[in-house]
Amino acid sequence: MVSEFKEFISKGNVLDLAVGVIIGAAFGKIVSSLTDDILMPLVGMVGGAPDFSAIHVGPLKVGLFLNAVVGFLILAFIIFLIVKGANTIKKAPVEVAPVAPVDTKDQVLLAEIRDALRAGGRL
Repeated sequence: MVSEFKEFISKGNVLDLAVGVIIGAAFGKIVSSLTDDILMPLVGMVGGAPDFSAIHVGPLKVGLFLNAVVGFLILAFIIFLIVKGANTIKKAPVEVAPVAPVDTKDQVLLAEIRDALRAGGRL
């Protein structure tokens, strides 16, 4: 069981996923800071207070949900910009035209013999 666990952990997919989760969490903190500390104050200067946390419908905290939705949309837009930038930087694969195989001397000789036999000639 221990050896199976070691094999499972050492597979590339598990390690890639772990790295992705860790980087994603760190990136989420950066985007949260960007949203809370830079973008939302700018939106507040232009259109009034962007904090919806005071909105309640009975016991439901609708404002907190709206804040989460706005944060998600900003995060999704930033990820979209990063992916779009990465795709423009990534080089398109160069298509290599297929090269016809060059016949060896033996193959040329055998083709000549074949053609002569088909033509009914003598060698």
